[in-house]
Amino acid sequence: MENKTIVADTSVLIDFFRKTNKENSIWIKLFDEGYDIVISSVTHYEIYSGATAEQIPFWKNILQQVSVITFDAIAAQSAVTINNMLKRKRKQIDMADLFIAATAISNELPLATLNQKHFERIDGLSLITI
Repeated sequence: MENKTIVADTSVLIDFFRKTNKENSIWIKLFDEGYDIVISSVTHYEIYSGATAEQIPFWKNILQQVSVITFDAIAAQSAVTINNMLKRKRKQIDMADLFIAATAISNELPLATLNQKHFERIDGLSLITI
């Protein structure tokens, strides 16, 4: 498989952190499948805001190895469009998930997540399943 860039949702990183055997994590499986992984600035925020002081060195080591794409004005407009669509369907999702999805869509990248129940509601978002 040719290297392809994807956005990893926060759930993918948390799965990696929690797995005793890291080889069984989705994070490692994505690398093994040949994906280049980036994260949203929202995921960057979620990781650090939820980390304890003891966990910070682990996350610094991991996150220095990935690129962070920003939640910019284009992603913000995409989030507005997605949220309006989800409101009409009465299927809104958490704001952080909305922003991560909008970042992936505005950068024309698929999203890897363990939270498919929420993200599959979003038209135009390509999900990676492993």
